[in-house]
Amino acid sequence: MLTYEEKELDIIFNEDDLPYEEEILRNPFSVKHWLRYIEHKKGSSRQTVNIIYERALKELPGSYKLWYNYLKLRRRQVKGRCITDPSYQDINNTFERSLVFMHKMPRIWLDYCQCLMDQCRITRTRQVFDRALRALPITQHHRVWPLYLKFICTHDIPETAVRVFRRYLKLCPEDAEDYIEYLSSIGRLDEAAVKLAHIVNKEDFVSKHGKSNHQLWNELCELTSKNPHKVR
Repeated sequence: MLTYEEKELDIIFNEDDLPYEEEILRNPFSVKHWLRYIEHKKGSSRQTVNIIYERALKELPGSYKLWYNYLKLRRRQVKGRCITDPSYQDINNTFERSLVFMHKMPRIWLDYCQCLMDQCRITRTRQVFDRALRALPITQHHRVWPLYLKFICTHDIPETAVRVFRRYLKLCPEDAEDYIEYLSSIGRLDEAAVKLAHIVNKEDFVSKHGKSNHQLWNELCELTSKNPHKVR
């Protein structure tokens, strides 16, 4: 009498898979052979393909190509599901496992952050962004910041957003105008005026929007004259 597990394996694997299984036995550390097997099984059930990926990653945990393709597949498998579906937690756990080996790969961090953003997990998303910035070399930070800034500006978390923007401007002071615009949008006009005054007094500041120093002075004057009670 077959056990439940044996029946499951009987469903998942069939005679057509034998040549691929033999190849894997001969070349367990070949990414090419594993990918060929996965391609062969792409029309099978989700569980079947996931099992093969898990087997491949057990042999080759340091393969970026395997992790990237597997995580992409797992995200595609839950597309359109309710964000409370337990499958999302499984994906998050898979991302965490991947980062044990892929913590120097910005693409994996970005995909993980985007996945958490799609789940509306605000606190966890912020924590993962911060972990990414700590794990990656500073030369890779420019890849993380655009998505991080998009995230904080999308949600009503002004205190967090201000702290994140201040950190960002230490790396990219030329983007001060974006920070001023954000401060104005959340009603922190006094701080916006202070920052605007700071950049107009910097002789070496170059506006990325092509504004002259005279235009920036006019903006400061307009901000203070229109909001006398909010700008000290």
